[in-house]
Amino acid sequence: MAAERADDGVGEAADTNRRARTAVTETATEVPGGRAVDAEVSSGEGADATAGAAVAPHVDPKVAAAVAAAEAAGPQNGETVRIDSWIWSVRLVKTRSAGATACKGGHVRVNGDRVKPAHSLRVGDEVRLVHEGRERIVVVKRLIRKRVGAPVAVQCYVDNSPPPPPREAVAPAGIRDRGTGRPTKRDRREMERLRGSGGRPGGH
Repeated sequence: MAAERADDGVGEAADTNRRARTAVTETATEVPGGRAVDAEVSSGEGADATAGAAVAPHVDPKVAAAVAAAEAAGPQNGETVRIDSWIWSVRLVKTRSAGATACKGGHVRVNGDRVKPAHSLRVGDEVRLVHEGRERIVVVKRLIRKRVGAPVAVQCYVDNSPPPPPREAVAPAGIRDRGTGRPTKRDRREMERLRGSGGRPGGH
């Protein structure tokens, strides 16, 4: 009789544990937001699917840091960004004054139109710039007001520029061989012609 009571006690304990596990599984399944994953994994069902969903996409830490720096350099409280400031901030020109000069000279176009240095940019604008013998075509991705490093700058635009000309195609102007002495008037006129200056101011 004692053995039978012991067997009954073991059976009742097993039934109690089984009911407890069932209650835990049902509770986990009812919780919104995908908490049922724990119950499925414990029962061995759907483990492969949940393992794939748990893996986050890989993000390059350097790219993430560059994006964060670009966001930090953006305007605050709805401020606008001038075109001369933006092309300097993203390193399309070396100085802000050079950006303003390029705008005044008609070398900067936004969406096909020539603009003044104070023109306000918007995300999605196409900027065309002719500077130092090269045409740059970029689409604005982020608006920034502070000059940033090159890795951060490339996160602020989509570069659709044509490839730069090869170095061989850019002939240096005004370079003379060593030991040839001072240039003559004819040499100076030739150098001025190569530089595209057309001679002295007021000359023909």
